[in-house]
Amino acid sequence: MPALACVDAAVSPPSYGIAWDGALPAPGIFPGGAPTTPVDDAADGRPVPWSPDLSAVLYRIDSWGVPYFCINAAGDIAVRPYGASTLPHQEIDLMKVVKKASDPKFDGGLGLRLPLLVRFPDVLRHRLESLHSAFEFAIQSNGYGSPYQGVYPVKCNQDRYIVEDIVEFGAPFGFGLEAGSKAELLLAMNCLSKGSPEAFLICNGYKDEEYIVLALIARSMDLNTVIVLEQEEELDAVVETSLRLGVRPVIGLRAKLRTKHSGHFGSTSGENGKFGLTTAQILSVAHKLQRLDMLDCLQLLHFHIGSQIPSTALLSDGVSEAAQIYCELSRLGASMRVIDIGGGLGIDYDGSHSSGTDMSVSYSLDEYADAVVRSVMLACDRKHIRHPIICSESGRALVSHHSVLIFEAISSSTSKAEALSSMAPNLAYFLDELADDVRSDYRNLMAAAFRCEYETCALYADRLKWRCVDQFKEGILGLEHLAAVDALCDLVSKEMGVADSVKTYHVNLSLFTSLPDFWAIGQLFPIIPIHHLDQRPEVKGILSDLTCDSDGKVDRFIGGQSSLPLHELGGITGEEGGYYLGMFLGGAYQEALGGLHNLFGGPSVVRVSHADGPHCFAVTLAVPGQSCADVLRALQHEPAMMFDALKHRAEECAAGSGDALSCALAHAFHSMPYLVSRTAARAAAPGSDGEATDAMTSDSEAGGGGRDGEEDEDWEFMRCLSM
Repeated sequence: MPALACVDAAVSPPSYGIAWDGALPAPGIFPGGAPTTPVDDAADGRPVPWSPDLSAVLYRIDSWGVPYFCINAAGDIAVRPYGASTLPHQEIDLMKVVKKASDPKFDGGLGLRLPLLVRFPDVLRHRLESLHSAFEFAIQSNGYGSPYQGVYPVKCNQDRYIVEDIVEFGAPFGFGLEAGSKAELLLAMNCLSKGSPEAFLICNGYKDEEYIVLALIARSMDLNTVIVLEQEEELDAVVETSLRLGVRPVIGLRAKLRTKHSGHFGSTSGENGKFGLTTAQILSVAHKLQRLDMLDCLQLLHFHIGSQIPSTALLSDGVSEAAQIYCELSRLGASMRVIDIGGGLGIDYDGSHSSGTDMSVSYSLDEYADAVVRSVMLACDRKHIRHPIICSESGRALVSHHSVLIFEAISSSTSKAEALSSMAPNLAYFLDELADDVRSDYRNLMAAAFRCEYETCALYADRLKWRCVDQFKEGILGLEHLAAVDALCDLVSKEMGVADSVKTYHVNLSLFTSLPDFWAIGQLFPIIPIHHLDQRPEVKGILSDLTCDSDGKVDRFIGGQSSLPLHELGGITGEEGGYYLGMFLGGAYQEALGGLHNLFGGPSVVRVSHADGPHCFAVTLAVPGQSCADVLRALQHEPAMMFDALKHRAEECAAGSGDALSCALAHAFHSMPYLVSRTAARAAAPGSDGEATDAMTSDSEAGGGGRDGEEDEDWEFMRCLSM
């Protein structure tokens, strides 16, 4: 049936002499006819058989994902825990991880709700070892005279297990930690007490007396602590406190370089940067320490060009400037031994390997390390200064790859053309009831479409729509008439090839909690389906989160795309289940920066390590996401008191069903705020007896057939909640 056959009766009344079969002419090369994917059909017009290799090209996995992510033969995303050294049987199928985490306990799963954050400590270890190996290779190949000792800035991700892993994995290399606040310093002190004694504890950030006392206590505990001066006036507090405690400090300076890079991340560097000392202030500090007979305490120079340094040319420029300052401080008599090049080692988020955007960098780990070593070595050799220990604060580059956020698409919006089908039988009737002036525009629209005059057609469609809107506002037209005109114009636009064919996929996620950098600074992350990648994605989609906020959507993707190739929900061949997407390279900053907008808390978390066995992995830690009670308590509410008050009100108002309502309230308090998808709801029901689990069942009790005797436990649990 022609697409517009449903309006044929209203198109050509007897007084209008145009014969038309209801179908618009083919649009040819008219704009809007671009394919969903960049892969062309075969020369004979038949579709190219889809494959995982084509999906890898489409989603650029072979660019941003190397060497940790690939697509396996089943069409699922696989994690390669040892990078390029990973053997095929060691790859971890992400869908199997999701199944293990989300399946109910009675079915052998962990009973966790999505969204799910999956951490791979093996990837973290490989990143750290790769960073150290890159510097070791550069040092040996250039004949550099001192080692590399990096630190991890805990602000990137303060999660306990991540920090402890880095200290453990980095112990053979003397890898340390950087802190920027008193809480981070306490965290770092505790972790490094079990780490390498040579590891640096770099104390950055603004400092008061309490901060300095903590740093000096760390020094007295034989931790290799360096207090880095961010402001000139901090020196007086460090000197006075060290004399009072009888602990001689090791001091570093943060230099405010002239070198900076453009873009968002470059705003933290240069002469107008937030932190650091000018050359005049550096000289003032050095002279003051000399007068106090403490110049030997000055041992480290720190600087930071900015995050996501785009090229080694800019990197070399900044390192060379800082190295000259280092050499001058050595000439003045300071006992300099460490140059801390700060952060800036970038991530190739979009896989373009270019220096023209904040989303990519144009160098590898080896090239980065070689540029640093060469620049420091050249400056020191010219001034005959001993080569310093090279320290870097590469947090983003360490932790970004090891975390994957997995979430489910729970529904998609109905396209405009699909909406027409529901009213097709009555469309001609409603259009025929339009006023004469509107019917004139309507006939002109159809005539222009018949003559393939697309610009004229668009003009008449727009005028028809807005004239109807004006009449609707005046009460002349009904809602059905307006809907009929909208549907007609949308269908005409579609057949002309100018209609917006992008669908909105509603995802069980809070963008503000799990992807705050996308909303705040426009940071893009690779987002792709984690399964069905052996099938052609036929839909262009954007993602809309659960929050009641118009900013809660992802409509920009890597590669400059305004939509993401996706599969049709419900139209995927093969196994049943939900449709899962993954956000990659988000291991830095997102967890620490995420908020509680609409009181959506953090996701469930699992740590997954490679292990021998049929699935190649073991879950070493599983933590349910924050419950409604958790997020309420975080904002000073008292869930226990709230439960008692609501329970009392429910018992007063309900006639004979107070117990059931109270049980539902208890379940709501200790459930996650996110939606329970139909897939999860079906999975929660044991299939052996064909009966669904009681709807009141909590996540932790999902394996049972009912609650018999457990309702009182729920109530008591809520009553016993404490701050």
